[in-house]
Amino acid sequence: MTETSESGPLTKKDFETDQDVRWCPGCGDYSILANVQRLMPELGIARENMVWVSGIGCSSRFPYYMNTYGFHTIHGRAPAFATGIKVANPNLSVWLVTGDGDGLSIGGNQLMHCLRRNVDVNVLLFNNRIYGLTKGQYSPTSEVGKVTKSTPFGSADYPLDPCVFALAAGASFVGRSVDVQAKEFGAVLRRAATHPGGTFLEIYQNCNVFNDDAFAGFTDRAVKEDRQIFVEHGKPLLFGVGKTKGLRIDPRTLLLQVVTLGEDGVTDEDVLIHDETNPTIATMLARMPFPAFPVAIGVLYAVPRQTYERTLLAQRERARERLGKGSIDKLLHSGETWTV
Repeated sequence: MTETSESGPLTKKDFETDQDVRWCPGCGDYSILANVQRLMPELGIARENMVWVSGIGCSSRFPYYMNTYGFHTIHGRAPAFATGIKVANPNLSVWLVTGDGDGLSIGGNQLMHCLRRNVDVNVLLFNNRIYGLTKGQYSPTSEVGKVTKSTPFGSADYPLDPCVFALAAGASFVGRSVDVQAKEFGAVLRRAATHPGGTFLEIYQNCNVFNDDAFAGFTDRAVKEDRQIFVEHGKPLLFGVGKTKGLRIDPRTLLLQVVTLGEDGVTDEDVLIHDETNPTIATMLARMPFPAFPVAIGVLYAVPRQTYERTLLAQRERARERLGKGSIDKLLHSGETWTV
């Protein structure tokens, strides 16, 4: 189904606004915005039935650039606003844009509960491993030893992995992609948009001003095939030039192991088949240490589950059947009351 306007089917241009896009030249956010606007017409959702919600940060300018309803809210609290919107009107398509600082530092608690409740909200987390809007402080995803304006002698913190966080919180869909890899990003975004439940998509996003080339070790064209693995449900976990490398479970340690086809008797049958419904496989893929292992891109985990807002609606209907339609006036004048 494709939503139509007076001039015909909706296009990418219909989701663009008259606002000047104000990110730094070369920022990965431009690519993310273009890919999102390109996908939206495919969903067949009227723009008045779509809401984009954000917190604070460079990524949080997103609602201004989407020709839909939108809320630019407060630091770390976008999940609460998105939850309220979805519960108030479950028929809306609700999208939440956040960053590694906004979503995982001040907003970590909010995001955790949004994911565990399985609110039918699509979360896009832009991870550039830095605070960009406030000019280059280290973030929850910055690597150990990262020298920034707030850690002049190097960060002493161990970084948080967004996908591991989402899996541990009980998210029903967890995916990962790269800002400028349009084909892979589009495929994962499309899956998220059609998933029956809440979704979490981490997007590696390059901040070319304060943390340039943070992901070059696995995104540069010269190394991409050997250092990334695009995972798809039901397909073998192969990567490398010519798909000559793969992942299998080491029978001794029961951990993932990188193997090369043809070496030590390794064949296609030894390679692990990706099962996106298996949380153990998803967690192992999310936690693979780079560069000893490739970086997993794609849908790591996806399992349909009853959503939070539908559970609330069912509770309300059961209450009405048992107690009848409520009255605000009766409620306010019940019990102990007094007149001043």
